[in-house]
Amino acid sequence: MCGITASVALPKPRTNGHTNGHTNGYTNGQTNGYTNGYLNHTNEETNGHTNGYANGHIQAHTNGYTNGITNGYNNGNIDDTNSTLRSQLQASIDILNHRGPDESGIWISPSNEVALGHCRLSINDLSPSGRQPLHSDCGELQAVVNGEIYDFDRLRRECKEEHGYRFHGESDSELVLALYKIHGAPGLFEHLRGEFAFVLYDSRGGMKRVIAGRDRYGIKPMVYTIVEGRLLMAAEAKAFLPMGWKPEWDVAAIVDGGWQMDDRTLFNGVKKLLPGHWIELTEERGMEIHKYWDAEYKNKTELETRTIDEMVLGVRERLVESIRLRLRADVPVGIYLSGGIDSSAVAGIVTELAQKEHVSIGSQGNKTRVACFSVRFPESSGYDESHTIEIAERTAKWLGVETIKRDVDESTLAHDFADAVYHCEHHHWDLNFVAKFALSTLPREHGVKVVLTGEGADEHFAGYPYFAEEFLREPDLSLPDSPLAKNNELRDTMQQILEEEMKMIFRNIGGTAHDLARSEAMADANGTTMPETLLVWHPKTSLFAPWIRKQYEGIDCRETVMASHPPDVRAKMRSKWHPLHTSMYMWNKASLANLLLSCLGDRTEMAHSVEARTPFLDHVLTEYINGLPPSVKMAYTPVDEAKILEQGPLWKGIGAARQSITEKWILREAVKPYITKELYERRKHPFLAPTRWPKNGALHQMFKGLLTREAVEGLGFVEYSVVESALDRAFDGEGDSPAFRTLLFVSAWVTLAERFGVQKANENWRRNAGRTNNVAEK
Repeated sequence: MCGITASVALPKPRTNGHTNGHTNGYTNGQTNGYTNGYLNHTNEETNGHTNGYANGHIQAHTNGYTNGITNGYNNGNIDDTNSTLRSQLQASIDILNHRGPDESGIWISPSNEVALGHCRLSINDLSPSGRQPLHSDCGELQAVVNGEIYDFDRLRRECKEEHGYRFHGESDSELVLALYKIHGAPGLFEHLRGEFAFVLYDSRGGMKRVIAGRDRYGIKPMVYTIVEGRLLMAAEAKAFLPMGWKPEWDVAAIVDGGWQMDDRTLFNGVKKLLPGHWIELTEERGMEIHKYWDAEYKNKTELETRTIDEMVLGVRERLVESIRLRLRADVPVGIYLSGGIDSSAVAGIVTELAQKEHVSIGSQGNKTRVACFSVRFPESSGYDESHTIEIAERTAKWLGVETIKRDVDESTLAHDFADAVYHCEHHHWDLNFVAKFALSTLPREHGVKVVLTGEGADEHFAGYPYFAEEFLREPDLSLPDSPLAKNNELRDTMQQILEEEMKMIFRNIGGTAHDLARSEAMADANGTTMPETLLVWHPKTSLFAPWIRKQYEGIDCRETVMASHPPDVRAKMRSKWHPLHTSMYMWNKASLANLLLSCLGDRTEMAHSVEARTPFLDHVLTEYINGLPPSVKMAYTPVDEAKILEQGPLWKGIGAARQSITEKWILREAVKPYITKELYERRKHPFLAPTRWPKNGALHQMFKGLLTREAVEGLGFVEYSVVESALDRAFDGEGDSPAFRTLLFVSAWVTLAERFGVQKANENWRRNAGRTNNVAEK
């Protein structure tokens, strides 16, 4: 676990390649891509692009970079260049010190073409042999690696005994070099299990090949940009500041929601390497982006032949194995315990592994009283989660584990807000990310570097309430004897009820209701409303400056959602996948990868040098889950209206139809031996922060201090009068949740503008300027 940064020389742009290619490629790519679909993404089986890319980005990057990495940075004195690079890289790594405070290192190639930087959070192999950058046994491969590779003892043994690879130390990160040397790319990715982002340089035989990869779900971050003829890559965009990057807003990504749906960020020209993708840079072909993995689901008409017991056991075995692998560490390991079924199941399985199988919990051995960390808000905030906290405490007592709680009150949220935004590098619609930031101070205070978390369970076992209406949209033909597959009238009636209830739930918690007409772009969604759901927390265009409202008049952000998926995937959505699986795929590619794993994951955890491990996002487990029928993820059990249970404020007003659907059914069955009966029967409670706070309290004062006319108008793209009105309404009496969420958006932008020195946007900003990542994708 660490912070990484890299600087790779690129050739000067060619007139007909890089310059014209970028101009025509980005303009036509976005225009045609949004009209005809996102034609710039293909998978391994697709033979190229029809419109937006084939005439743009492929030619731009292939021709523009054909002369490769040798021409980019060598016009000046090599010694001077080396000194400059070293200084820039060290400053970049220093900015990322929170990700790796234990030690740092730099490697620069003799010609200065490739420079790698690393700051280390020591988890496995605490000795000096675990330092990075890493060097292969042949001395011709160098790499910096962020994250964890699991099952590494077996993989290291195979590399040594079957292939004769000589490791320098005991670190799991060295496997990236070993597996690349043995299997090449993309071959090494098949063997990488875990969360990772890395940059590797291959100079064998004068090859000068650079590759950069990211894990399958985007647990570990990787962003990149081009500055002054060099490709810059890092764990966080702030690392680019010492290397000549001048931040500008990507107005299009903010307005159309692309920063959350695709590879764009809030910053113009700064892109995310998408999960399951890798960059390849060679002299022969220039810069290319490849996809090595994607989620897949069965054909919705394929009959399920496994028994329920077989499927439950299949989930249980793979989840236990995933957790077992993530307990391997040379430092103490703890757990984030929320009081929900996901984290409680992790705690239960860890306890059982330690007690009955004597599995070591990190460096603690098989000590069963593992430390669990929780967060809670004050009841005075109007967000009474005492029931959840009590459940967490009863669970901890039942398991015999230690619980350590962080009380997050209004003053804590106000104090930590700006720092949390700085680390996340994007806005969020809820203060839960600030609470997660505060929670993540606890492990290090108690000597714990690693925690296990429950992220990813809702995404794969259909735990969110808006998945239920998609489950009911079509019969589950893989289990034709299931009750709802045999009764279309009942299923259709329930689907309509749940869809209306979901709108009510969103209204109650301050979601945005966009005025959306019928759109041809939605045809591929096959009826699912997930594109609308993803936009519930996206600001209305009325928040933006007049020049933006004019430029983006009539924009339908659902097109951004659909455009983020390549044609082959949209074809599966149209006819192959059940609507539940389509909606889960959309959610995982958007909110999971670009929001939850960022501001509720890596960014807020690593801000305090804490490594979080996510056993529910183990790809061996998720591939098995994805192959299960919809009706075992969500199960129908009729509920009498008179027996509706009170399940908390989120579920106020829901009827028997929704309570008849049990979310995460097969997960409940799989983890039943490890959790209490109370948790087994409990409905999903999302981790949300309060939106009702007192007038002139700490948060109100914080917002007023941030959202001055000068600061808001200094952004260049926000209408100040809307913010001014929201400041009054958000803290008036009962509070106005939509207004409060508006303040969160704009306060984050103001914070980033101040801390990053982002230039003011204006109407001369080119709408297509931000889409710079669309290199040749194979």
